[in-house]
Amino acid sequence: MILPIVAYGDPVLRKVAGDIDKDYDKLPELISNMWETMYNAHGVGLAAPQIGKPIRLFLVDTTPFADDEDLTEKEKKQLDGFKKVFINAKIEEETGEEWVFNEGCLSIPDVREDVSRKGTIKVHYFDENFKEYTETFDGLLARVIQHEYDHIEGVLFTDKLSSLKKRLIKGRLTNISKGKIKVDYRMRFPALKKGR
Repeated sequence: MILPIVAYGDPVLRKVAGDIDKDYDKLPELISNMWETMYNAHGVGLAAPQIGKPIRLFLVDTTPFADDEDLTEKEKKQLDGFKKVFINAKIEEETGEEWVFNEGCLSIPDVREDVSRKGTIKVHYFDENFKEYTETFDGLLARVIQHEYDHIEGVLFTDKLSSLKKRLIKGRLTNISKGKIKVDYRMRFPALKKGR
């Protein structure tokens, strides 16, 4: 089932999400719905807060990035078919040079800005079967995970912008929260009683 994506301005996007256990109500169904919702919106990642649930769950499929002609063969291979569920994730360390990449977010449609992040991360998490992992990711893979991880920490990519950039996009963000935007996927706007 395709779920509405929560728009910028909804308080759920600012909550630090809580851990869940393997008995979380209808978890397999929730994960399946999140995949369907993400693909319908042409996203490469989706976090539970973006569908209104303040829990530490996000998923990532970087396959669409593998077609980027600016990437090396190694990067393309790393991104192609990378599809994972992250539950109760904790980034243990962020290392390497900071680098800039133009980011966007399904909860903040039509806003894209350059964001600086560290190049390598070490993450502890559980998959959808509650198998435990500690893995290291780098490059674009790390960036997508960092972006989704921020969602479960109540952080948006716009928080990482300079005060000048924030002022420049303030009007656009206000319009998004009021539902004054056209998107080709279902959204729920905080200022409206009903989403579209």
